Amino acid sequence: MNAIKVGGAAILMICIGLFVAKINEGDATEVVMHKSPNCDCCSEWGAHLKENGFTVVEKTHDNMDEIKRTLGMPEKLASCHTGVIGGYLIEGHVPAADVQRLLNEKPDIIGLTAPGMPMQSPGMQKKGQEPKGYDVLALDKDGSTYVFSHY
Repeated sequence: MNAIKVGGAAILMICIGLFVAKINEGDATEVVMHKSPNCDCCSEWGAHLKENGFTVVEKTHDNMDEIKRTLGMPEKLASCHTGVIGGYLIEGHVPAADVQRLLNEKPDIIGLTAPGMPMQSPGMQKKGQEPKGYDVLALDKDGSTYVFSHY
């Protein structure tokens, strides 16, 4: 019985390693955004990134919960869309400045998240307004978080 558990754990670790290697192949300015086909605020966040020099590839899915699970985003930190850039996950309405800071600093984390749908975040607010009233969290590999930026 224990050999089966150990074997299963080894297979899981290999799969995770292959997944991490795959997302690390990404272009440093291209964000692949996974979103529901009916979510306009996701597209607005994509427009915010484009305005700030990123290329955005939108991929629509009817099963976003499964996509998030596959990518490794914990449910409690989820938002409406999940981006992948430079080997990092970007969950929700994270400002472009934070994405750029992440890529410049290259911390040893899974990615950034703005859990929920903060009303005064890029994609949720009127164009030109500054982000306000929420935190962008860094997600560590052990599942813990810390404040990356406060707005």
